[in-house]
Amino acid sequence: MAIRDDADQEYLIAPDPEGEGLTRAVQGIGQDGKPHTINVVEERPLTIYLNSREIVTAMTIGDHPEYLALGFLRNQGMISEADVVTGIDYDDELSVVVVRTAVETDHEEKLKKKTRTSGCAVGTVFGDMMEGLEDLSLPDGKIRVSDIYALSEYINRTPSLYLAAGAIHGTVLCQGARPLVYMEDVGRHNAVDKIAGWMASEGVSSDDKLLYTTGRLTSEMVIKTALMGIPVLVSRSGFTAWGVEIANQVGLTLIGRMRGHRFMCLSGEDRLIWDAEV
Repeated sequence: MAIRDDADQEYLIAPDPEGEGLTRAVQGIGQDGKPHTINVVEERPLTIYLNSREIVTAMTIGDHPEYLALGFLRNQGMISEADVVTGIDYDDELSVVVVRTAVETDHEEKLKKKTRTSGCAVGTVFGDMMEGLEDLSLPDGKIRVSDIYALSEYINRTPSLYLAAGAIHGTVLCQGARPLVYMEDVGRHNAVDKIAGWMASEGVSSDDKLLYTTGRLTSEMVIKTALMGIPVLVSRSGFTAWGVEIANQVGLTLIGRMRGHRFMCLSGEDRLIWDAEV
């Protein structure tokens, strides 16, 4: 199924498989006993500061560090929509990014409580994982099943680091049948944070958006998506029970095991418009 005619297929941000420093050529021995050279994904630390306070060091592929830092801090509740971000400074040599706000924030209590999540590259959540979900109300917008099929096909054919080297996760912000921003990283939580940072930087509304991910639909992924205000989360991978439970609690449409024209929706099926044949 093709993307509908009214959709612009060009990404605003797309993966860059040939990007400098993202992969490294490594020689090994194949099953035939002969030497082969393959590309492997680079992995490097990035230390994130909020004003003068060091918050965390994340393992990342190194692209879009400013979006990653801002998105992480937003998704952790350390920067709210009311906070004015006055600057984001990245030092490539030190692998440090500093996010500055007009008024300094104090997160001593939040930093005391840290949860290691099931995210790849050891995801970290500070404070109460469920904080902010109690009174959350997600948009009621509908999504065509035909759009989900078309997005899945188009995204899976997009040149990416995953196709070039593997060992990586991708997350795509979509609107209707159009994929907008495609981010990749060694941890799916990093890819989501990059999208959150881009949305915050560009002032993009989440009301009519869908998030497509290649990773598992865990509690962390569901919570991040919900706190970003995105009502639909789709993955070609599977679910965790707690992820499904939280999705039902907050009214998020959760679709997994997406393969061709097959999928399972375990929450929020009322948003689906069944306009495509199986």
